[in-house]
Amino acid sequence: MQGRFFRVLVVDDERFFREAIQDALSGAGLECLLAADGAEALEMVDEPTIGAVVLDVRLPGMDGLEVLGKIREKRRALPVIILSAHQDQSYVIDALRQGASDYLAKPLHEEELTLAVRRALETYEHAATADALRSRLAQLQHGAARLVTLARSGGDSAELHSAVAQTVSDVLGADKASLMLLDDTGSELRVAAATGSKLPAAEMDPVPVGEGVAGVCLARSEPMWVSDVTTDPRFRERKTRDRYDSTGFVVAPVVAGDRALGVLCSTDPREGGTPYPEDLLLLRVLAQQAAALLSAEESGAAAAGPSVSAPEATTLPLDEAGGSEDGEMARAVCEAVVAEVEPVRVVAGALAAAGEALGAQCVALHLRDPEGGLTCEGAWSPGEASDRESLATGRGLTGTVLETGRPVATDDPSRDPRFDPEIDTLAAGEPGPFLCLPMRFRGKTLGVFRAFLAPPARTSPRAGEVLTAALSTAVRNVLLYRSLVDSIEEVARARRESRDPA
Repeated sequence: MQGRFFRVLVVDDERFFREAIQDALSGAGLECLLAADGAEALEMVDEPTIGAVVLDVRLPGMDGLEVLGKIREKRRALPVIILSAHQDQSYVIDALRQGASDYLAKPLHEEELTLAVRRALETYEHAATADALRSRLAQLQHGAARLVTLARSGGDSAELHSAVAQTVSDVLGADKASLMLLDDTGSELRVAAATGSKLPAAEMDPVPVGEGVAGVCLARSEPMWVSDVTTDPRFRERKTRDRYDSTGFVVAPVVAGDRALGVLCSTDPREGGTPYPEDLLLLRVLAQQAAALLSAEESGAAAAGPSVSAPEATTLPLDEAGGSEDGEMARAVCEAVVAEVEPVRVVAGALAAAGEALGAQCVALHLRDPEGGLTCEGAWSPGEASDRESLATGRGLTGTVLETGRPVATDDPSRDPRFDPEIDTLAAGEPGPFLCLPMRFRGKTLGVFRAFLAPPARTSPRAGEVLTAALSTAVRNVLLYRSLVDSIEEVARARRESRDPA
């Protein structure tokens, strides 16, 4: 599981079953903690890395139902899988009524056990992701508003730089965070402010543009989530620093218009492990806010930073919206995503939140289909407008977004030479202000989000960046749900085959 590590607590008074379950799950790459009775289990269940419990209903002293009730009091969202013998069916029914997530009958089928536990862990990861994202979005809104207040108060540059780095650290929960700015030559990044380092920022080594994680990020003008810099092919041949506890990084370029200002970096999560993939959404919003504030700070002075390659698209003018508004939009979309599990409702909620935030006449999500095209997964409209049900790939502005993974935002798509009226318009065929965003999952572009705005409405590239990450979360949840359904079908098939070997 990306960015999070969860273990399984196995509770059974029979040593044979405890160790057999541990062996089966360990063989599937899952780590276990073992408890022989309810009291021991309740002492261990507070461990935050526990993401699922396998609990026998027949335990000495405190029975399984009582243990289940106390686990639910301590950690209500923690999934508990009940183990029972065939004669314990009444216990099973009571356990399910009390909130057990699943049950397995003894003797256990190893594949059935592994699939059930993986399903429980994925369910818990979804809940943990939702809770963490809600908390961090609230911190994002507060931090962005604090930066705007500080900038307007007329404080000096060093104070603003320190506040930016500290906000990154607070929002992403990172021990080490930094703001790196281009020097006067535009060839090196120098640390303007940092948290969690023993060295003062002025004594830290500069990073040449194009080298290291920060330098590559700026050279490509590409936000990056790096789970392990030592194995990532983008950095395998590059020299990396060893002053960090974690090998994972989240970095985002700070760019104002087409001018590069620097990079925001975050590493060493306080919870340990690698940064969460969702951190990229938060850092991108903060980088956009920092760019606006730093650019305003420099107004009237000569621009030191070089130009960067903009996406190959006509982009709309950056609006006046601050990071707090972007954070509110991301919060609304993410709240809609985590409020549901079933794909149709996940997509409907996310699209409604995005469409209302943009003031769109129609928004839609298209995902790649087995035939190689794009199929509409869901759409939202406040009126009669509708998007196309299917799209050919490799054509129009939509095809450009799918192939390059870069967003397109234009108030007049028909002026772009790549515009295709059979692809880049509503079903009725009328062109208008158009926003098309790549939907990413595990580094791949799996589809696009399209928004058709009512003229003369305009949107900002910054809003597009926020929505790209927030809506990609919806795609991720849809795919995880379908994976769970596939697992359930595999369990059912395994049960049928065990009963009828022929």
